[in-house]
Amino acid sequence: MSAEAPRREAKKDTDEPSAPLRPPTPKDDTNQIIGRLTGYMIKGVGKPKFVLAVVLTFFSMAFLTAIPFLIGQAVNTISDPDGSMETLGKWVFAILVALGLYIVLAIIAVRLFAKLATNGLANLQRALFDHLQKLSLNFFDRQPIGQLLSRVTNDTEAVALYFETAVAAVVQSLLQLLLIVSMMLVLDWQLTLAALLVVPIMLIVGSVLGRTALPAFAKLQEELADLSAFQEETITGHKVIISNRRQDFAITGDEEHAAKVFRTGSRAFFAALLQFPVTQALSMIMVVIVLFVGGLLVVDGSMSVGEVIAFVGYAGLLASPLSEIANLVTTTMNGVAGGRQIFALLDEKPKIVDPPHARPYEFKGGRVEFREVDFSYVPGRQILYRNSFVAEPGQMIGICGPTGAGKSTIINILTRYYDIDHGQILIDDQNLREMSLESLREQVGTVLQEAFLFSDTVMNNLLYARKDATRDDAIAAAREANAHEFIERLPQGYDTMMIERGANLSQGQRQMITIARAMVANPKILVLDEATSNVDTRTEKLIQEGLRRLMRGRTSFVIAHRLSTIRHADRILVVDGGHIVEQGTHDELMAQGGAYQALYLSQFKGKGPGGTGGSATGTTFTST
Repeated sequence: MSAEAPRREAKKDTDEPSAPLRPPTPKDDTNQIIGRLTGYMIKGVGKPKFVLAVVLTFFSMAFLTAIPFLIGQAVNTISDPDGSMETLGKWVFAILVALGLYIVLAIIAVRLFAKLATNGLANLQRALFDHLQKLSLNFFDRQPIGQLLSRVTNDTEAVALYFETAVAAVVQSLLQLLLIVSMMLVLDWQLTLAALLVVPIMLIVGSVLGRTALPAFAKLQEELADLSAFQEETITGHKVIISNRRQDFAITGDEEHAAKVFRTGSRAFFAALLQFPVTQALSMIMVVIVLFVGGLLVVDGSMSVGEVIAFVGYAGLLASPLSEIANLVTTTMNGVAGGRQIFALLDEKPKIVDPPHARPYEFKGGRVEFREVDFSYVPGRQILYRNSFVAEPGQMIGICGPTGAGKSTIINILTRYYDIDHGQILIDDQNLREMSLESLREQVGTVLQEAFLFSDTVMNNLLYARKDATRDDAIAAAREANAHEFIERLPQGYDTMMIERGANLSQGQRQMITIARAMVANPKILVLDEATSNVDTRTEKLIQEGLRRLMRGRTSFVIAHRLSTIRHADRILVVDGGHIVEQGTHDELMAQGGAYQALYLSQFKGKGPGGTGGSATGTTFTST
């Protein structure tokens, strides 16, 4: 392969151009999705509660189902010349008792189902969030943040509605159907068959509309995720949009995404909601059939008026669960679509895991060695080629090169965010891939170009670096990082709340806090990725002072575009096209007259070739 080819490929050293995660096209997995979702409701202590709720629902439906029969007996008493007020009173009392028991048991069952729904949603959200913490960095590289947020919000809301309304109602409706049909068969099997003539039509209509609604709801959840991704990106990039006067672009894009959601949502909800009026109409036809056939049987003398009234009552009760089930199709299909999206995420496996019998990293000074390392984010698109170097304990290693050369990739594989294709990475003569991830990352600290702070107090942001860190540790680290003075001037000092990403601080102040946070972590190996870019000269000086203290006695890797920051490094690696093309000290590389000298002279024209003219800022890192 020519040297030019790797250069072209290496320009995407920080990307993994894989397609975003999409769930499989929905086929016949609806029952499986419903089973998995319901499993979160009855997980752990929820199982006995679920059984109790079903039992209570059964008995409440039994009492409700008894009421039409009791009404029929009361009607027979009224129409019987030998009937008495005492007998009628007994039937009325029985009706009231059955109604009262139905109400009490139904309320208790509904209360239990409500707790189960809350428990199910909490279990699902906890499982989803916990799983996200376990996924490897390459997963997040290919997932728009807005789509992931849609999984946690839109999809879980759809599932929450299924938990809250559909599960209890479906259990109740199915039990009610079973009891009603049983009672109808006991009273008269011929009239029962006549009443159930419309049920096959209901099932056929439900099946047709369900097959239309399910794919539409799945598409709706995908388009909601796309809309969320677009909105998240435009809100995050609002400064770029405003500065380029492209608000119209953002508005148009949002309208286009929203229009897709509207069209797909209209189809989905129309197909689902159509079931309710169709079921209601067929239910009324059932009542008419019962009245007609029952009337003929009364005239024939084979059935009493009370029994026909009871059958009419049962036909009415039968219409209720059928209509309820039809009405719940919308909620269920939407919940299934949301569940499918969530399970596609939960079924994603982390790519970077501890090997069997992983050993904790044993610190022996911090020596790092790359041996003939090859790496590619995507198979067949190689980024790094046969790279080798050694960093001795306590040395500062500078890494430079043109944009897209592979500098950040070297750091990504050193921290094992990704696994290499070939070769070895050794830390203190221990193979990186044989170490436990927790022990490795506990000893490798990073300070990135983008200083990220959580929406929490300054103190908690500092303590975030180490579980057993104390307030005194955080304050001492802030002093070392030159952050203590400005933190003390904040409205509540160390207890001042940071708004999102620390936006109420300057970029330099945020960076000093991240340096202090790294000091609290007290790592043995340090990675600095353009940690002093985009700040003013005075602030850069304070940041570099803090970084020098942080790097003292630690093996450090410093990625830099501005070569002044790594001039005094113990060793400088020059990366180009995925290859380490040169390595040595500043003076050695300048004397070679190669790629490093060309980079240096392009930044410091007019300065001496050995750097005697100083740097643009007058400050540099030094290794101690």
